[in-house]
Amino acid sequence: QVQLVESGGGSVQAGGSLRLSCAASGFTYRVYRMAWFRQAPGKQREAVAAIRTGDGSTYYADSVKGRFTISQDNAKNTLYLQMNTLKPEDTARYYCAAGLGGRDWSVPSNYNAWGQGTQVTVSS
Repeated sequence: QVQLVESGGGSVQAGGSLRLSCAASGFTYRVYRMAWFRQAPGKQREAVAAIRTGDGSTYYADSVKGRFTISQDNAKNTLYLQMNTLKPEDTARYYCAAGLGGRDWSVPSNYNAWGQGTQVTVSS
C-alpha cells in the first residue's frame, strides 16, 4: 500500500526556518516526480516545489524561490523541504505528493498519491 507521511511542521515566527520531511513507502512502480503542495484555509491547493526523481531537476513556485529548497534522499525514501525566511503568507497545510508523469509539475492532477499533510504556521 502506497503511503506518504509528512512531518516537521510547526509554528514559527516570521524569518524563521522549518524542514519538512515526507517518508514514502509501498511503491511498486517508479515515481517520476515528487512535490510539495500547500493549501491555506479558503484557498486552492498550490504547488510549492517539485523534484524529478530520475535526474534531480527541481522546480519552484515564484513565491518561494530563493527561500525553499526541495531535496530527496533515495536511500531513505524521503523527500524534504527546507523552508527559510518564512513569511506569514507561507502559513498553510503542506502536502507531499508523488506522480507518474505529466508535463506541468504544478498541476495537482499529475500526482496520484498524497500524504495527509503537516501544518505550518508563521506568525508576524
